[in-house]
Amino acid sequence: MLDINLIRNNPDKVRENIRKKFQDEKLPMVDEVIRLDREFRDAIQQGDNLRNKRKTLSKQIGGLLGKGEKEEAEKVKVEVAAMADELAALEAKEEELKAEIRKRMLVIPNIIDDSVPIGRDDSENVEIQRYGEPAVPEWEIPYHVDIMERLNGIDLDAARKTSGNGFYYLMGDVARLHSAILSYARDFMIDRGFTYVVPPFMIHGNVVTGVMSFAEMENMMYKIEGEDLYLIGTSEHSMIGKFIDTILDEDQLPQTLTSYSPCFRKEVGAHGIEERGVYRIHQFEKQEMIVICKPEESPMWFDRLWQNTVDFFRTLDIPVRTLECCSGDLADLKVKSLDVEAWSPRQKKYFEVGSCSNLGDAQARRLQIRVKGADGSKYLAHTLNNTCVAPPRMLIAFLENNLRADGTVAIPEALRMYMGGKDHIG
Repeated sequence: MLDINLIRNNPDKVRENIRKKFQDEKLPMVDEVIRLDREFRDAIQQGDNLRNKRKTLSKQIGGLLGKGEKEEAEKVKVEVAAMADELAALEAKEEELKAEIRKRMLVIPNIIDDSVPIGRDDSENVEIQRYGEPAVPEWEIPYHVDIMERLNGIDLDAARKTSGNGFYYLMGDVARLHSAILSYARDFMIDRGFTYVVPPFMIHGNVVTGVMSFAEMENMMYKIEGEDLYLIGTSEHSMIGKFIDTILDEDQLPQTLTSYSPCFRKEVGAHGIEERGVYRIHQFEKQEMIVICKPEESPMWFDRLWQNTVDFFRTLDIPVRTLECCSGDLADLKVKSLDVEAWSPRQKKYFEVGSCSNLGDAQARRLQIRVKGADGSKYLAHTLNNTCVAPPRMLIAFLENNLRADGTVAIPEALRMYMGGKDHIG
């Protein structure tokens, strides 16, 4: 959410940013916010004037009664009583205007970084760099579900009976590999100085609207019927929410946290064959990175976060590339975002396995996450998040890139201690 002062003082910048994101339908909201904000401030001024007048008249009542002028005092009392009704109406108007302004402010997109490429959608994202050599072996790479089934590692049919499409049973060595990857990711991030956290897997509605846009919320979140609770779509939601209404001293920054959680998503919409199996599902697990920092440090942390993901995948012999997300592909709260994509030798292309985002002070403004400077001044923190690893999607990349001609799957050195010393499965 933007600072209201930016819309008051530089509405053209806000409009230009909306155009860069190809959201022209939101342009009228800028003028609406300016008009409503003017009415809001006028109502506040009227209320303050009325309170001052009421205070003066209240003093007059005491003076009149002291002089024995009861009849005059009663007249003033009637006037003061009428002011109370007028003041209550003004206060109600203030709250109504405040709510209308916030409703629009939650929809107007955050100001993107100057370095973000301009484009309409993910087809215009820009490749930055490749890490590792993408290879296609001489033997055929089966569909990832076929690989798992040959290893007796997945049962989608049983999951459809118990839960429907978008769910799965992982079994045997594939299930163990899934857990091994998460355990390795946990230790990998701890070794890089991050504090390990297991957060709540359900959060209140005010936290949901604090960390994401309404469009994302509608398409992603499952609500618990009859309660003000939502299942998290990623641990970022509860991890950033951990700091709601918090004032941190500067010496407490940066907060560098790595969190494990299951994730639950509606995944609204129809998808093609490459998003069946365990690619796009309603339930998965993830190791996440979260940073709360000073504004001037967020660009540095952005680069460190995505580099962690690249380094993690390379230790597992998986080629990856980084993509700069264009303006039209950025969620409304994001200042800048970079995707990490893994190589699929079966598809002969890269596919997304993680996303790193700098949200500036947007989440902090919504959730009131503030920092107290050494001089006593207070300012909003910056928040960032990044996926370290999210199996079982990551299993697709792992199995395809480590599959051998005889149908066995090689286990890289980094994972063997989590796999009971095995150097392969199959």
